[in-house]
Amino acid sequence: MRYIEPTRLKVLMMMFFATGILGMIIGLVVAPPGNVKMFITFLGVINFGLGAFFGYVFLTQEKKAPDKRKKKKKKD
Repeated sequence: MRYIEPTRLKVLMMMFFATGILGMIIGLVVAPPGNVKMFITFLGVINFGLGAFFGYVFLTQEKKAPDKRKKKKKKD
């Protein structure tokens, strides 16, 4: 998996966690009874899981190594 900037991962993490929590709350409290309630709650759980995945990537990702090709060599 390629390197992703930490700020982008944080934004994705917050976005998925927020929509997941909001989807679960709407699905369990606001939605009318029936299949719609279960469907909205299930999508909220999926978003919450995606937020957890991006959090895992954020916490386990190694720092980006500097590119050695762009480094200038010292002249003696």
